[in-house]
Amino acid sequence: MVNVLTPERAERAHGPRPAAPVVPARGRTRRRQTVVAYLFLAPTLLFFTVFLVLPLGFALLLSLSHWSGFDLGDIRPAGADNFTGLLADGSTFLAPVLTNTLLFALGTVVLALAGSLTVATCIGNLRFQGLWRTLYFLPIVTTVVAVGNVWKYMYEPGGLVNGVLNALGLDSVAFLQDPDTALPSVVAVQAWASVGTAILVLTAGLKSIPESYYEAAALDGAGPVTVFCRITLPLLRPSLLLVCVTQLITGLQSFALIVVMTRGGPGDATDVAALEMYRQAFSYGDWGTASAAAFVLFAVVLAVTLLQLWIFRRGGEDA
Repeated sequence: MVNVLTPERAERAHGPRPAAPVVPARGRTRRRQTVVAYLFLAPTLLFFTVFLVLPLGFALLLSLSHWSGFDLGDIRPAGADNFTGLLADGSTFLAPVLTNTLLFALGTVVLALAGSLTVATCIGNLRFQGLWRTLYFLPIVTTVVAVGNVWKYMYEPGGLVNGVLNALGLDSVAFLQDPDTALPSVVAVQAWASVGTAILVLTAGLKSIPESYYEAAALDGAGPVTVFCRITLPLLRPSLLLVCVTQLITGLQSFALIVVMTRGGPGDATDVAALEMYRQAFSYGDWGTASAAAFVLFAVVLAVTLLQLWIFRRGGEDA
C-alpha cells in the first residue's frame, strides 16, 4: 500500500514551504516614473517649444523664402538665393558689415580682457576688495541706452573727453563723426561696460589659485613677472577662456549700443550684422535676407567659439 502524503502531512513532515518570491513589475514602474518625469518637464518643454523651437524653425523657413513680413500667404520659396546674395562677391554684408562685426568683437575682447585682468590683479592686493568689485560692476546693471547716451555726449566736440584733450594741449577729435574713429570709440565703450563681469570671473579664478604656489616661487626668488607668466596665467586659463568666449559672443551680437551711439554711421563705418538684420527686416521688409543673415552670424559665432576652445585646450586638458 502506497503511503500518499497529503499537503497537510507533507507540511508537517518537511516544514512550511517557502513563499514564492514576489517579482516587482519593473517595466510598469519605470514607465510610470517616466510619465511622471515628463509631466513635471512639460511646462519647460512647452516654453522652449513655443519660444525657441518654433521660432527657429520659422526663421529657417524664412531664410529659404521671400517674405515681406505681413501676410503668411505671401511666403514664396527662394531656395538658397538669400544665402548666395549675402555671400556673393561685392556683397555689402561681407564687407563692411561682417568685417565691422568681427573687428568690433575682437576689439572688445582684447580691451576687456586686458583691462579686467589688470584690475583684478590689482584688486587682489588692495583693501576693501568687495567695494572695488562693486564699483567696477556698476556699468553692468546700468541699461545700455543710458550708457550709450552718456558716452555719446562725452564724445561730443564740447564733451568731457575732448575737454580733457584740450586741457592737455591736444586738438578735439570727432570721435563718432569720423569714420576712422567711430568704430574704435564704440568698441572702447563696449569694453568699459562689460569689464565688470570679467573682473568678477577673473577675481574668482585668482582666489582659486593656492597660495602655496606663490610661496614656493618666493622661496625660489622668482620675480613678479615670472610669477605672473609661469603661475598666474596658466592656472587662470579656465577663467580666461570663459571671459573670452562670453565677451566675443556678446560683441558679435551687439546691437543696442550701436543703435544708440551711431545708428551704424557715419556711412557704414559702424554697421554690424545685428543692425543689418534689423534693417533688412523692419526697414526694407526683406525677412528672408534678414533670416539668412541671422544663420550666417550663428555660423560665425559657432566657428569662432570652437576656435577659441581649441586654442585654449591645446595648453592642457583642464582648460
